[in-house]
Amino acid sequence: MLKLVLMVVGLVGMGVFMISGCSSFGTLPSKENNESFKTSAHFDAKAETFVNRRPDILKEMRERSMNFATFKEFIFGNGEERTPKKKLPETKPDFVEFVKPSPEMKVAWFGHSTVLLNFDGKMILIDPVLSKSTGPLGFLMKRFQDPVVELNELPPIDVVVISHDHYDHLDTDSIKFFKNKSTKFLVPLGVGAHLKGWGISSDRIQELDWWQTAKLEDITFIATPAQHFSGRGFWNQNKSLWASWVIKSHRHNVFFSGDSGYDIHFKEIGEKLGPFDIAFVESGQYNEKWREVHMLPEESVAAFKDLNAKRYFPIHWGMFTLALHSWREPLEKLTLAAEQNGMTLVTPKIGEVVTINDHYLSTRWWDESTTVQK
Repeated sequence: MLKLVLMVVGLVGMGVFMISGCSSFGTLPSKENNESFKTSAHFDAKAETFVNRRPDILKEMRERSMNFATFKEFIFGNGEERTPKKKLPETKPDFVEFVKPSPEMKVAWFGHSTVLLNFDGKMILIDPVLSKSTGPLGFLMKRFQDPVVELNELPPIDVVVISHDHYDHLDTDSIKFFKNKSTKFLVPLGVGAHLKGWGISSDRIQELDWWQTAKLEDITFIATPAQHFSGRGFWNQNKSLWASWVIKSHRHNVFFSGDSGYDIHFKEIGEKLGPFDIAFVESGQYNEKWREVHMLPEESVAAFKDLNAKRYFPIHWGMFTLALHSWREPLEKLTLAAEQNGMTLVTPKIGEVVTINDHYLSTRWWDESTTVQK
């Protein structure tokens, strides 16, 4: 049966490739790009790939855990409620109100790691995945439910920020939507090749290495370290860099983790660029087998403490099944940790607009409770 499933998936994949040209697999950086990357301390010039602070950590993880048993468990595993039994509660955002000027930052979360910020009047969209499914074989990475908003319903976006090129963070259709817009893109080194391949002009793309900065009027964007990997196919692994991001102005200071295993970089970022008003921290799709690239719950809490942030906004959960735990487990564990550690959680429903201030109260909507999280 497993051989049959793999054969069918392979045949379907070949069909998609022939029909669509598999543009969603993306584009490799050019030779000229790779030459320019040699100035990065995180680029292995011989292998022409990017590396983590501990260069062998991915190899060690794969040799230990990425085997047939893991694949079988992921595809055929039962037990946990990995997808919701019914549609998750959501709220259609009022973008007329969202875009109004305010001294306070506004946030709308669209599930997983897609976040829209009204940051000092600028519309900043992070890791947009707003198509009904993502990846070259969309049925393998389907959302729990359709996006709460269509791309054409978004307000005009000033900047799109990308953390890395994995399908659940860099969605082909969502990027192509901006092809004829004036929106700027801030991405880690090498990710620009994908965007150019999808029709985004190079003058609208800025690629950054870790600790490099970009400016939009009075707002500073800083690409900061992460411990992860990249690639949209077997042949383009780690050809582009991965990053977390800091966005700051004289009013606000925000951290966005992207995807990352736990390492010393969280404390380093907190010491150099903190304290933060709010930290968007990866809080789902974890497993002991791949903890090097996705934090376990206790590690996400440790990262939040290292960052020296006032509020914890969980991301990377609530929209895709990419791990073996139940869909709600991350927030159950995180809520308990918040009570034990005195952390302030910001956990809006999908699409709900949140104004970041001391008046916000989270509700346990994931277990259909009206209990207020204090």
